[in-house]
Amino acid sequence: MSTTTLSLSKSPITGIEYAIPASSDDKAGIDAFIALHPGKKVVVVQGLGFVGSVMGLVVANALTEEYAVIGIDLPTPASYWKIRSINEGVFPVLASDPKIGLYYEEARRKKNYYATFDSYVYSKADVVVVDINLDVQKKSAKNRDLEGYDVNLTPFRKAIEAIGTHCKEDVLVLVETTVPPGTAQKIVRPLLEESLAKRGLATDKIKVGHSYERVMPGPKYIDSIQNFYRVFAGTDEKSAEAVETFLRTVIRTDEYPLTRLGNTNATEMAKVLENSYRAMNIAFMVEWSRFAEEAGVDIYEVVNAIRMRPTHKNIMLPGLGVGGYCLTKDPLLASWARMNLFGSEEKLGQSEKGVHINDKMPVYAFEFLRDQYTGSLAGKKILLLGVSYLNDVGDTRYTPVEGFYDHLLEEGCEVTLHDPHVKYWEEKDLWINQDLESLLKEDYDVVVVTTGHKDYRGNAALLEKISSKPAAWVYDTIGVLTNDEIKSLGEKHVVKVLGRGDL
Repeated sequence: MSTTTLSLSKSPITGIEYAIPASSDDKAGIDAFIALHPGKKVVVVQGLGFVGSVMGLVVANALTEEYAVIGIDLPTPASYWKIRSINEGVFPVLASDPKIGLYYEEARRKKNYYATFDSYVYSKADVVVVDINLDVQKKSAKNRDLEGYDVNLTPFRKAIEAIGTHCKEDVLVLVETTVPPGTAQKIVRPLLEESLAKRGLATDKIKVGHSYERVMPGPKYIDSIQNFYRVFAGTDEKSAEAVETFLRTVIRTDEYPLTRLGNTNATEMAKVLENSYRAMNIAFMVEWSRFAEEAGVDIYEVVNAIRMRPTHKNIMLPGLGVGGYCLTKDPLLASWARMNLFGSEEKLGQSEKGVHINDKMPVYAFEFLRDQYTGSLAGKKILLLGVSYLNDVGDTRYTPVEGFYDHLLEEGCEVTLHDPHVKYWEEKDLWINQDLESLLKEDYDVVVVTTGHKDYRGNAALLEKISSKPAAWVYDTIGVLTNDEIKSLGEKHVVKVLGRGDL
């Protein structure tokens, strides 16, 4: 392999920089790994992000089958470090789930989890699990008037074509990526069949299925894959049967039965529909929390009163905004599919509107602070408690804290960040100070709760330290503070909570 390097890839976990090889050849490494596992089926996981890397762990620790698992990702600055980490003994995801470490240790013991960047690996695969990103490019949500988006399938199509260029004619390609409804039937299978035909191989033996993931980074990371309900379908009967056979080896289907739907259009729709419902539920509460502020009403006590009815348990509460990889884009994927894959002239208007409302939530949260604060925010010292988009996990993908943080910087604020679950904020290329005690030795003009981590809930020591500080602002965007805590802090500080109009 050539030692000439194109660029560097830096691990956000260890800080180690890896030189990215100029050559994409890892044939010897792949062959050597497979030789260690004679007779075992080879499962290739395409994509080593939050889903793919852990899916690889689960398959390497399958329940009823011994697989040789190979993860593949691109040799880019953003991804190459993951490949090296997996092979060198450092799992590329930080999580509070102890099973991550246990499963990785077992895979290292069995030597059945390898990572590469060479597409040659697809030629060895019996199963390819597709866990790559499919992004939606949005217009900036910083401007309240901008709405619009574009679904660019080019990277996804290239990833599928890479499989087709090398794979066996009877491979099972299982798409776990959240995709626009119609993708497996109208894009994935045709691309694979076209590639096989160009190679002079049969096109009727390929098996293509879809079974979406519901991965939840956090204390139940592994369980969200292995011990959770799965929906699946195939593009034909033999594909569906192959998907079911594979899933039964890695998921505890005795406790969490599989649900088979009629076709892959249905499974693809199921994923984006469930996320669209949740996104619209959140957007619905946005305007009601604004109304509550205007009317002098505590929306939290209103919602909790409504939740006494069993049929209304899932009504949402206000917040800084929506983050993560699903709710921020899935309704748009569905609307795009309706118009571009199924020829409708109508978009899913309510679903799109829900996403646009949610995207603007950080803008409102900032404007609320700016308009309520006495004087200018320029030059003020502000501490943000939380960077992750979700409480008690270390996931910063599309976190609403980013938009809020950006507005504070544009306003000329001096911003300090804390998060007990985030060591490195990849999207901002920032290392996060996780020592809250040392941070609270400083004085701040505003302390903002931006993520609902349990570390900030009912934390008497934290409240005592804040209370001991010179008079300042405490701004709760999540509703972490209880009425008693608000009252206690309010004896010295100005306390504001989104959705509480009586403060």
